[in-house]
Amino acid sequence: MIGRLNHVAIAVPDLTAAAEQYRSTLGAKVGAPQDEPDHGVTVVFIELPNTKIELLYPLGENSPIQGFLDKNPSGGIHHVCYEVEDILAARDHLKASGARVLGTGDPKIGAHGKPVLFLHPKDFNGCLIELEQV
Repeated sequence: MIGRLNHVAIAVPDLTAAAEQYRSTLGAKVGAPQDEPDHGVTVVFIELPNTKIELLYPLGENSPIQGFLDKNPSGGIHHVCYEVEDILAARDHLKASGARVLGTGDPKIGAHGKPVLFLHPKDFNGCLIELEQV
């Protein structure tokens, strides 16, 4: 069901410093910050030859990333994102298998302009999983 790894998301306490570290220290291609109000984050994508890194920073008071950073002040891996062909079919299969889909279960539009869903980390070995329809 899942396809290729789309990105690994890292919550960061300082978005500008993290982006510059990837740009100058690691020599990566770094995109511009973009606000995603529906998800409560500002993101920067790092382009790699085989996938992407998504830097996450809180946007607004109710950002889920702020809670993560409160528990992990230095930041850390927040989630992994896998591609799926049909997000509704994937959702229905996962729910039938006992996996919990976060939120209402209806896909939202993600940072790439495509439908996304998140799966409860307790159902996947402590890892928050994002699914993105390709």
